[in-house]
Amino acid sequence: MRIRINSSAALWAATAVVVLASAGCASRGGSGASEPAAAPAPAAAAPAAPARGGAKAGMDARGNVTDSSKVEAGSGRTVKGLNGYEGEITGTPARNSKFTRLQIGMSARQVTDLAGQPTDQGAYVTGKAFIPFYFGSDRHRFEMTYKGQGRLIFAGGGMGDFSSGNLIWIIHNPNESGYR
Repeated sequence: MRIRINSSAALWAATAVVVLASAGCASRGGSGASEPAAAPAPAAAAPAAPARGGAKAGMDARGNVTDSSKVEAGSGRTVKGLNGYEGEITGTPARNSKFTRLQIGMSARQVTDLAGQPTDQGAYVTGKAFIPFYFGSDRHRFEMTYKGQGRLIFAGGGMGDFSSGNLIWIIHNPNESGYR
């Protein structure tokens, strides 16, 4: 037994589907006369003024860091360091700061030899960790905080090794609590 498709029946079915879909769309927000007119859009509010006279997040107007946890990348000056590493230095060093001897590109071991053991430290993953089959650097970051000095951020070393890497960001903050 052969099944024949009646082309006129298929055309009527397709037309019915289109009409019902259009009616459903029209009832969900069409401009029918029974609906009240939409209120005019309010005037755009003035953009929010930046905090403290143009200061960036976590910083004051003079470029000093006030809250290390809120400082964003790009807030400081970009520098070239050891072995061609590029990094960033944010804020003004505290008096007698151990951070003045540090250079972008130093290993975590070199940094602890010069600056001593941190008050607190920890690691976190970056967005690159979620890229399938990405085995390059910067899959994680390692952070060291020093009370009264600031924070040091390292780009991750090998996979699974959260204590190595190279220094990529120095955040000077004489008011650093020392805890993350």
